[in-house]
Parts: sequence; structure tokens; C-alpha cells
Amino acid sequence: MKNTTLTTIHESLGAKMVPFAGFNMPVQYEGVNIEHQNVRDHVGVFDVSHMGEFLISGPTALELVQRVSSNDASKLTIGRAQYAYLPNETGGIVDDMIVYKIKEEQYLLVVNASNIDKDWEHISKHNIMNAEMKNLSDDYSLLAIQGPKAVEAMQSLTSVDLSAIKFYHFEVADFAGVEHVIISATGYTGSGGFEIYCKNTEVKQIWNKVFEAGASFNIKPIGLAARDTLRLEMGYCLYGNDIDETTSPFEAGLGWVTKFTKPFVNYEQLQQHKEKGVDRKLVGFEMDDRAIPRGGYEIKDSNQQDLGIVTSGTMSPSMARGIGMGYVPPVFATPGSKIYIQIRKKLMPATVVKLPFYKK
Repeated sequence: MKNTTLTTIHESLGAKMVPFAGFNMPVQYEGVNIEHQNVRDHVGVFDVSHMGEFLISGPTALELVQRVSSNDASKLTIGRAQYAYLPNETGGIVDDMIVYKIKEEQYLLVVNASNIDKDWEHISKHNIMNAEMKNLSDDYSLLAIQGPKAVEAMQSLTSVDLSAIKFYHFEVADFAGVEHVIISATGYTGSGGFEIYCKNTEVKQIWNKVFEAGASFNIKPIGLAARDTLRLEMGYCLYGNDIDETTSPFEAGLGWVTKFTKPFVNYEQLQQHKEKGVDRKLVGFEMDDRAIPRGGYEIKDSNQQDLGIVTSGTMSPSMARGIGMGYVPPVFATPGSKIYIQIRKKLMPATVVKLPFYKK
């Protein structure tokens, strides 16, 4: 079990620690609902240093990124990022990721913690153009400072205008007394804020200064449990739950980051998925009555025929209603469609809704 550089700090704050993706991670401090609402209303800090970072450099860096990524990285300018996924050779998804253009001929790929080794092997296999690859995952830390007060609370720590950094843009700048930190507006909560990439040797200083600067803004440390409820309210996919090696991106609603402007791994098969259509689609649903859907619960129609399974589900802290996502036949994918969730021995009614669940 790996620790992040901040593990002892989390323990001193009374965090409940759990194994996650091979790391010892804080799942909660005060409680999921308190932490969730603090991010929605104020500002919270997540240690997400378990995530993976790969640096792709050199004259053929773009060629490699274009080969393995579903999105079109040629559209990126320095200081911009894009969401994408790594297609596999069988029509599924190796992982989802964020691609940053750091400078000319240099890209940073940020991947999920549980897939670091698998992703590295996959990208390496396709590196026939000999781009320079560095796995920085063990040397870098990542803090997500999220919430509507994040800009105001953190502005004193940097010389750049945080309010000017647009969504999916970033700056390499000074932050909390450290030079050359990536300040990125790419959070996964839907409440605004930043992600801070720094070296492990720098993260304790940054963490301490972040909490000093945020003291009058009701800043709190936030665990992975609230990160999950926040991302689910936004309808964002979680790898291993909502997407995996067997999921077509067109089933998962990821057609918007599938760009056929250039060839990439298995693009021919994915083009067929787009043209022919798919047999199931990922939808969001809200429970009609008070009930909590959980991952793995069966989804059925009014005749108790199987439609699919719930991939993610929870009681939404923001809306006090059971919400979930799951795959159903396209005929049931229209907002307003009635479906039923098997919760123990009861069939509980639910309604398919347009994502995101949470609207500011």
C-alpha cells in the first residue's frame, strides 16, 4: 500500500483512511454530507496525489498523443487542456484522462491511479515513433482546491489572476511560495476551483499555506467519498464503474471527445459504433420515491424485464434524492422514460433525466 506525501497530515486531522487504487487514502474527515456541502458552498481541498502523470516530449510527442488519444490534441495551444480517453483494440476504453499542452513538443497526460501501469504499458506499446516518455507519477503531488470561494481564497498565494483562468485552461506559475506550479482549472466537482500539480517535496508547504489563506473562507479538507458524490451529481464517468475495457465510448456518451479528424487506435471500429448506433446507452436517473440506488443493482422495465445494471448511485447530498447512472437500451434513454431499480426485494420507480443532476 502506497502513501501520499500528506498521509501523516490526513491521519493527524482524524481522517478515516481506506485502501484505494493501491494507495492509503482519506475517505472522509467530518462526514460525507458536511464535506460535500462545504465544496458546493465554500471551498475544500482534496489530496488526489494518487493520480498518474506521464510527460510526453520531443519532435514526435504530438504524433504519439494523437495515436493513443481519442481527442484531437493538435487543437491544443500552450496553457490549454482537453478531456479524452485511451481507446483499446477491441472497441472499449483503457482509461480516461486529461491532456495538457505544457509547451511546444511537450504534453502531460493525467490518468487514473488504478490504471497507471496499464496505461503506461499501452502508450509505450504504441510509441513506435520514439517520443520521449517519463512517468512522473511517484514524484508529483496533486491537490484539488474546489468550490465557489476557491478563487477568492487562493488569490493571495499567487501573482497570476486566478479569475482569468478559464475552464480547461492552466498557468505554470508561482503558488504558495513555490515556483513553476501547474494551476489548472480542471476540477471534477462542478463547483469551480483549481488543481495544483507540484513536486512531492513542495506539497506540504503548499497544503499548509492553502489552509492558512483559506481560514476565513471556511476551508476544509475533503475525502474521496465526497469527491465521488460531487462527481456523480455532475454526471461525470468514473473509470471502473461507468466505463471500462468493455464499454464503447458511444454507449458512454463520449462521442464528443472522439475526433475522427485523424487516425488513432482502433478508430475504424469506433467509427462503425458511431454510424450503426449502439445497443445500450449510459443514462442518469432520479428515484421517484425515497430510495438509494447502489452500483450493481438491477435496472428493469415495468414488466420486470432486465434492462441493465446501476453503475454508480448514491443519495445526492445537494438534492436529498437518490440518483444514479446505468446502461439501458436506447428506447429507455430519453429523459422522462420510466425505469425501475431492484432494491432488495422491491422494484422502485425512477425517471431518466438529462445530466447533470446538479444545476447551480
